[in-house]
Parts: sequence; structure tokens; C-alpha cells
Amino acid sequence: MTENANESANEPVDFAAQTHLVAQLAERVRDDQLAGPTPCEDTAVRQLLGHIVGLTAAFRDAARKDLGPTTDTSPGSVMPDISDVADWRSVLPRNLTELAEAWRDPKAWEGDTRAGGVDLPAAVAGQVAMNELVVHGWDLARATGQEYAPDPASPQVAYELLAASPDGPSREGIFGPIVAVPDDAPLLDRVVGLSGRRPDWSADQG
Repeated sequence: MTENANESANEPVDFAAQTHLVAQLAERVRDDQLAGPTPCEDTAVRQLLGHIVGLTAAFRDAARKDLGPTTDTSPGSVMPDISDVADWRSVLPRNLTELAEAWRDPKAWEGDTRAGGVDLPAAVAGQVAMNELVVHGWDLARATGQEYAPDPASPQVAYELLAASPDGPSREGIFGPIVAVPDDAPLLDRVVGLSGRRPDWSADQG
């Protein structure tokens, strides 16, 4: 990471706006959209939602330093699906609320923690959590034809994380090849491109 990214990682992030936005998006997903495609290759909406359920639990527990099955499981080891989650429409918003509350505690940003089976500085884990919510929020919105307008601070955190190490080994198996986006493109488009997605993706075009 660059020096600026390290400085940003030491600053607590407010998750309230982004978690609320993702909860709203999920609430509006219709049952007939669950089998539809998403910007994530070979991943249907139902699987994307299953992934979001899992990551919100993992990063909530990472903030609490409550290490165990939720924080130790590699995201690539299983293909999640909301069919594996009893009453996901209640579980996901609860996870999102608890995640925001957990990272509101200054102690969440101190020391080290674990997420996805990887030990890392807690402050960096907070950045990664926000990046996950921003990028997968965009995935969900695009896949289900919803408007997506996160507060400016949230994609800025994601951009600083992704731009700090665009060629780093940590990208392998997590993001696809970077999609070139003009330097003067909207910040969210640049985040999406750095995450390996096409900003113009739509469910109709695939």
C-alpha cells in the first residue's frame, strides 16, 4: 500500500450509510430475480446475496475480534447461496446493522484481526469491509436494475484500497483483471474498474 493508503487505513470509517444502502437494495430484490446474472462471473443473484450474508458476519466478527468459523473461512472455498440461510431477508439487514455498530467502536480499529482466513491489521480489515460493501452493493444494484448512489465517503475508501496495490498478489483469486476507466470518470466507475468489472455492465448485456 502507498503511504496515503496506510494513513487512511488508520482512520475509522463510518459504515452507517453504506450498510443502510445495501440493506435497502437487498430488501427490494424480488424472488423472480434470484436466479438472474450478476457482474460477478458465474454468480447468480442468490449466490451474491449469500456471499454478502457471509461477509457481513465475517467482518462484524473481525471488528469484535471474535475469531472463529465466520472469520476463518476463505471466501473462495465454498459457493454461498441464500438457500443455505434460513430467513435471509431478516438475517442480512441484522448483519449489516451489527457490522456498522461493531466498527463504530474505536477498539475495532486497533491491533490485528482475521477475515477470510487471513490475519491482517484491523484498520486494513475495516477498509476491506467497506470495499466489499461498495463493490457488491454495485453488483446487486446492477443485477436487479436498481439505482445505486452511495455516499461519497464510502467509494473513496474503496478506491484508496484498490488503487494502492493494483498489481499486488492479494488481487489474485479475488478480483478480475483491471478494466481501464478514464482518469476523469466518476469515482464509483473507477472503483468498479479497479475491481475487475465493466462500469457499463447490465443484466441484459451480461
